[in-house]
Amino acid sequence: MTDRSFSLLSRQQRLDEQLMAERARSVPDGMRLFRLQRLKLLIRSRLSRLLSASQVRRALH
Repeated sequence: MTDRSFSLLSRQQRLDEQLMAERARSVPDGMRLFRLQRLKLLIRSRLSRLLSASQVRRALH
């Protein structure tokens, strides 16, 4: 695992924790939930591209 992928996974985990905390509030902030979910999807997409590129490089060598 690269430093970049580890960093992205750590960030995704923190976002999960923030999402759970926001959902647990008596009145969750819809905009905050939206932003957190959007960031999580963005990170998931980056991780997917990073891992795909890594697999392609390994296959070529």
